[in-house]
Amino acid sequence: MKSLEIIGFKRANLDSASLKEIREEGNVPCVVYGPAIDGQIHFYTPAILFRDLVYTPDVHMVDLNIEGTKMKAVLKDAQFHPVSETLLHADFLAFSEDRAIKFEIPVDIVGTSPGIQKGGKLEIKTRKLAVKGLASNLPDKIKVDISKLDLGKSFKVGELTAEGFEILTSPNVSIVTIGIPRALRGKKAE
Repeated sequence: MKSLEIIGFKRANLDSASLKEIREEGNVPCVVYGPAIDGQIHFYTPAILFRDLVYTPDVHMVDLNIEGTKMKAVLKDAQFHPVSETLLHADFLAFSEDRAIKFEIPVDIVGTSPGIQKGGKLEIKTRKLAVKGLASNLPDKIKVDISKLDLGKSFKVGELTAEGFEILTSPNVSIVTIGIPRALRGKKAE
């Protein structure tokens, strides 16, 4: 899995006035918690460092460096302003290499479907899957091969094979479906 470094600075004041001041300076208030550390660490980091972490479909492991204290983490939650869509707050989950973590991995659709070649429409139902495993075993993306899907057929989570990690999403959930357009439905009825 890809890795990204974020450098942070501890913050002592947790009141709303200091949060506003942090945001006005172009920084994002953050918190890190999890089984790998004792308690929580409140810190802030420049907003520019989140460009490759938040505004991408890829997932990354984060190497947090908070005033010299280094730890491995994943971005657990990000809050955005409802109008300007600027990043307001980020939560990180610190983990240790020997304990399993729960994470969401994006789905990568590969192959050419015979159903699409017949005029069907690709309908992506699920873009991310919940997984659990050691961080070193988690892939960047979960590949879904649609080369055998015909018109009206679906690829479900239960058809995937996971090596080194467990898929937590229900096996009955459809990942992708080849939809039958209205024009083709009329031809089949005749």
